[in-house]
Amino acid sequence: MGAKAKKALKKKLSKAVVSSHKKEAADFLPLEGGPGHKITEQKPTEDTAKVVYIGRIPHGFYEKEMEGFFGQFGAIKRVRIARNKKTGNSKHYGFIEFQDHGVAKVVAQTMHNYLLFEHVLQVHIVPPEHVHPKLWRGFNYRYKPLDWVQIERKRHNKERTFEEHNKLVEKIIKRDEKRRRRIEAAGIDYECPEIVGSTEPTPKKIRFDSE
Repeated sequence: MGAKAKKALKKKLSKAVVSSHKKEAADFLPLEGGPGHKITEQKPTEDTAKVVYIGRIPHGFYEKEMEGFFGQFGAIKRVRIARNKKTGNSKHYGFIEFQDHGVAKVVAQTMHNYLLFEHVLQVHIVPPEHVHPKLWRGFNYRYKPLDWVQIERKRHNKERTFEEHNKLVEKIIKRDEKRRRRIEAAGIDYECPEIVGSTEPTPKKIRFDSE
């Protein structure tokens, strides 16, 4: 065997050894063939989740009550309940951020499926990468219920134009006619009082400037 043949044989043997080592080190081989792939080892991340999701919150169990109840486990940083933007009513879910991630873990393990006011709470830890950046916008907002009586009073007492006044009177007359028909159908002899509404525009006040 010549020198060239020996060198070629050595190259083949070295390639075979390297390829065998690669196959042993590979975690899986692709279905279409080719070299194997090695899965990179992921270092375990530290448990830093401090936000807890709470679902199925009962009526009346709001920010103040939640702070008092869950504050028994540890210090609370922020509390937020999802509310309707128009009515301000609770959407029955919210979020609590604790000072310590250990407290959040204990709360999630202890309070999940906890029966509170006939509601089974759903409590889960929210990973930091899943916390929305706008979650705590306005977190210190304390909801004040809307005064619907005052709102309705202003709507009812607002100044109306002549057209708006006539439309209002027409609706009242239509409701009165339906009521009269129901009374007659019931066989009741009753004379309903007539509804008087202005059909002419009120005269404008004339202002005289003093010389």
